[in-house]
Amino acid sequence: MRAFGLDQIDRSAYLEAVLSTLPEYVIVNDPDMQMIDLNQAGLDLIGVKRLEDLPKREPMSLISEPYRPVFKDAFESVLSGDTTQVGKPLQIEIQSLDGISHLLEFRLAPLKEHDGQISAIVITARDISDWQNTLEVAEQSTAILESILDTVPDPMVVIDEKCRITSFSAAAEDLFGYPENEVLGKNINMLMPPPYHEEHDSYVERYIRTGEKRIIGIGRTVEGQKKDGTIFPMRLAVGEAKTGGHRLFTGFIIDLTEQRNTAAELQALQADLLHSSRLSAVGTLASSLAHEINQPLAAISNYLSAARDMLDSGVEDNKEFLHEALQESVSESLRAGTIVRRLREFVAKGEINRELLSIAQLVEDATTLGLVGAYDKGIGFSITIDPDTNHVFADRVQIQQVMINLMRNAIEAMADSPVKHLNISVRSVPNKKVEIAISDTGSGIDASVAEKIFDPFTSTKSSGMGLGLSICRTIIEAHEGTINAEPNPEGGTIFRITLLKANKEEHDVE
Repeated sequence: MRAFGLDQIDRSAYLEAVLSTLPEYVIVNDPDMQMIDLNQAGLDLIGVKRLEDLPKREPMSLISEPYRPVFKDAFESVLSGDTTQVGKPLQIEIQSLDGISHLLEFRLAPLKEHDGQISAIVITARDISDWQNTLEVAEQSTAILESILDTVPDPMVVIDEKCRITSFSAAAEDLFGYPENEVLGKNINMLMPPPYHEEHDSYVERYIRTGEKRIIGIGRTVEGQKKDGTIFPMRLAVGEAKTGGHRLFTGFIIDLTEQRNTAAELQALQADLLHSSRLSAVGTLASSLAHEINQPLAAISNYLSAARDMLDSGVEDNKEFLHEALQESVSESLRAGTIVRRLREFVAKGEINRELLSIAQLVEDATTLGLVGAYDKGIGFSITIDPDTNHVFADRVQIQQVMINLMRNAIEAMADSPVKHLNISVRSVPNKKVEIAISDTGSGIDASVAEKIFDPFTSTKSSGMGLGLSICRTIIEAHEGTINAEPNPEGGTIFRITLLKANKEEHDVE
């Protein structure tokens, strides 16, 4: 094949071939702004086969009205030799002969003769309509996103793979106290107290390395730190987005401060209600308690009086009887002290304190107050505790409150019964639970209120407020247990309480 140099080729033909294959539009205008040449891409854009087919050869006939002054100024500047306008991009809209608008990016340059005189202006152009549409869509999307960030009610923070903040919503500004320009580009851990401040970057690095999700798409309750140093609880939900080979993490935040405060207030109110309920229960026990305490006090008085008389008749002769009188006095004083101590514990207003409790001890403590006066009313009772029931993890006073309430109800229900017997039984039931059953032989529960007996203000007593059993249910359900009532086959009612079992050894290890 014969090789040719550029100097051996018709230069005009060469340039014509180049211009005809360029995807850009090339226009040559004379100093009077008349088109003297237009490449094939330009002809196709305008919608003609030849330049001669144009009704007018001046660009102004194709340029949209608002853009004509811009083009004219640039053309005249380049023609006058102003080099600052050479190659400067201009956005010009033109109308093709079929009426379709095209947004073009123009660049102008002078075509000079050998003597330096400008004989024509060369214009190159490319269609940027699609790019402009894409840009407008992107700007619109950005505007929408900014609007969302300004109006979304929950604070939102976006970070990159290096934990740098890339977006900070208006709600986040209000919550944390930082304007967006103070946090952009900074590490997200500036919004976290210890230990989250020190550990957060390693969490993100581990996720990127292993893909193991511990919070992304799951959410968790953590703590945040405001600009003024205030630490507050918050619920954090994190989402992930991948774009251009990079990751972004979006965090949506719910401030739990008010929720926590409300929960604390409700807990305090509930504690007050439970305390008031215990005080009310003690009020109804007043006469029985007085009698129960008077018995050991009277016994102590009698024993000590007898001891005094024995001393008058000689210690040696009555030594054995004197020792017995003093020993019985000690026993009766301990009995009275036990009642007073457990009464004081029962009415004390303290914090909820769950602990590992022996079922046997729990039942014994409850019966000390729950069965006060039962013997004088002719009520017999029995207690059966299976050996495998062991322990529960509960608040001692609250569970006693439930049991005492149920025992006092049972005693009242048996007031006119021919058979008066109260039984407390404890046994293991499935799902690692223990059941405490309190049964009586009383009048039973009226069928009309049986289904709503645990609802507030539902009572089987003519003078009752109907809060006792409702409070019992609140306490048991707070312990993740259940309480229900059913007819006793022997007449009367059986109340069954279930509580979660606790393993003593496991708690000892902890």
